[in-house]
Amino acid sequence: MAWLTPVLWPFLRVLGMFSVAPIFSLRSIPMRAKVGLALLVAISAQGVLADQPLIGLDNPQALGAVLQQVGVGLSIGFSVKLVFACVELAGELMGLQMGLNFASFFDPTTGGQTSAVSSFLGYVATLLFVVVNGHLMLLMAVIKSFEVFPVDGNFLEVLHRVRIHELGVDLFASALWIALPVIGLLLFVNLMLGVISRVAPQMNIFAVGFPVTLSVGLLGVTLVAPMLDRPVMALMQRTLDLFGSR
Repeated sequence: MAWLTPVLWPFLRVLGMFSVAPIFSLRSIPMRAKVGLALLVAISAQGVLADQPLIGLDNPQALGAVLQQVGVGLSIGFSVKLVFACVELAGELMGLQMGLNFASFFDPTTGGQTSAVSSFLGYVATLLFVVVNGHLMLLMAVIKSFEVFPVDGNFLEVLHRVRIHELGVDLFASALWIALPVIGLLLFVNLMLGVISRVAPQMNIFAVGFPVTLSVGLLGVTLVAPMLDRPVMALMQRTLDLFGSR
């Protein structure tokens, strides 16, 4: 037990994180590769995971320890996934104002319909996640979580301290902040089109308005996309700090 359990508990926590975290949870990655990578991370983390409590598999606390490791891993992966959901929600809001939400298609990764703008911003966030070594930050957060939430802890205490449900408020607020420049720009364009329709009633505003709002919306997305790194990094750092700070 002294040789097995120090590797088993980090393995379960990392594997739980791999099941829902961005990049790691892709269906294109074989399950054997995920299990092997989780085992490699658990073995490599033994150098820094010192003084961990020893819980044998025949101990009554073993079932609670298993549930806690899987729950903490799922919580970490789900929290980071909320950051990507925030960016995709901002894309949905932009597409709604641009009139591009009708251009939706089936996304095999989520199993639902996504709009073109939402998918584009989601891919940009994924690329940014890889470029800034977000996958390494995620692994470091899992290892540091053993200092804040040890193996013999209570999972309900984890939920009470992390308060993942409050991240939903930040999800909507941050999505609105990201989409605010494009929404404000399109609101100004729609206001101008309304004035033009009153000044020149003979003009078919529906035929003219859609190309104008679409062009201005694409211009706004072009200007917003390069500035997407700061809010994404701020949200990700705040999320990972929940599991790495006492």
